[in-house]
Amino acid sequence: MNKRTRKKCSFGNLGECVSFDTMGEKGEVSAVGASRAAESRKIINVVYLITALDITWIFLQLSVTPYLAKKLGFDTLWLGYLQTTVGVIQLLGGPVFGRFADLFGARTALSLACSSTVVFFLLLAVANHPAMLFIHKIPTVFMHVLPASQMVVTDLTEPEKRADALSKLGLCFGVGMIVGSMLGGHLNTRYGETFTACFGAVGNVFSLLLVLKFIPRTTKDPRTNTESENKSKSIFNLGEITRLMKFPGVTPTFLVKIVAGLPSGIFQVMFSVIAMEFFKLQPEQNGYMMAYLGIVQMVIQGGVLGPLTVRYSESSLLIMSIGLTSLVGLAQAYTQSVFWFCVIVIPMMFSLSVFNVITDSMLTKSIPSSDTGTMLGLSASVKNLLRTVGPTAGGYLYMNYGQSSIGLIQFLVNMVVFVYLLLRPLKRTEARKE
Repeated sequence: MNKRTRKKCSFGNLGECVSFDTMGEKGEVSAVGASRAAESRKIINVVYLITALDITWIFLQLSVTPYLAKKLGFDTLWLGYLQTTVGVIQLLGGPVFGRFADLFGARTALSLACSSTVVFFLLLAVANHPAMLFIHKIPTVFMHVLPASQMVVTDLTEPEKRADALSKLGLCFGVGMIVGSMLGGHLNTRYGETFTACFGAVGNVFSLLLVLKFIPRTTKDPRTNTESENKSKSIFNLGEITRLMKFPGVTPTFLVKIVAGLPSGIFQVMFSVIAMEFFKLQPEQNGYMMAYLGIVQMVIQGGVLGPLTVRYSESSLLIMSIGLTSLVGLAQAYTQSVFWFCVIVIPMMFSLSVFNVITDSMLTKSIPSSDTGTMLGLSASVKNLLRTVGPTAGGYLYMNYGQSSIGLIQFLVNMVVFVYLLLRPLKRTEARKE
């Protein structure tokens, strides 16, 4: 059989020989490709689970900190200082953590993030003094599970499928928001803050075990590892971090992300105050509202965003999301009832989800694949910047001009960005592999 199929190659039958060998090689390559795709899908699914668990523990913590702070004598002003402290710490830590993830790989980065969260909850469990509430926030400098998960998903997906894959992380966020809020409230009511914090620590140990068991050392393309290894190994090399801003399309996208995202970021930061003082929601009602927000986000991120990214270009979706955010701001300015706010939440969550996913996808496509962690760390820092300036700016606007001023500013700023992008759309950048 071998003699019949494996002919002696000569000039005359060279094509047949090449065809025979090529078909065999293609079969092997196809099998290897299918195996790698299955392995990548498995890793991505585990990352989705780790992300959902991380968001669950974070929202569980949100059911502990405000009540513990109140017991320790914190007022609204000091709670604002505590929130700003977290924003500043994560603002500084985001790019450095991203650089760390690029240099040392996904497993090490996620292990560091989960371990830091364990320490975070243990410090919260023993907090018995106002200073301890600030000290327990220090580990948040490394608590970047979501950016690390985004890096893994980005590394393991093709550019044309990236936005859809990243949107599924938003679905995980919605699941974690609902489960964490309900679980945290239940545990805190029945067993107290200390037990709830210890439960969060144990939960993060489980997340850490998942990382060590299923996440590979690195998810980077082997072809990019050499380039990465030749770079300076310093995590704090600001030149290596800021050089990403020089790639075509990165700086304009960042500016759009900051300018258009600031007004809606202010509203998100001020939501708890608006819900309590303007809409007069009680804690139980506020819990229902958070669950509703989580469900809306799950539906949008899990079932709506993916098909949209397949059908429409990213630049079109970005412009649409900014225009819709502008109209949402106008509607927020004139909303006087909880019912109408619940109606407005649907387009609000839709526009925010599209905006965040599309900008992250565009940024990661504009740079070499070896730097996705650093870029996503920079992107996360934009959100932390909004969390840092949001409480001060939002508090000033709310106290002096009322809640409608926040919506009107969102309308005006996003309308200006919308018109600008219509006239000068962001240039489409081909995905970079090296």
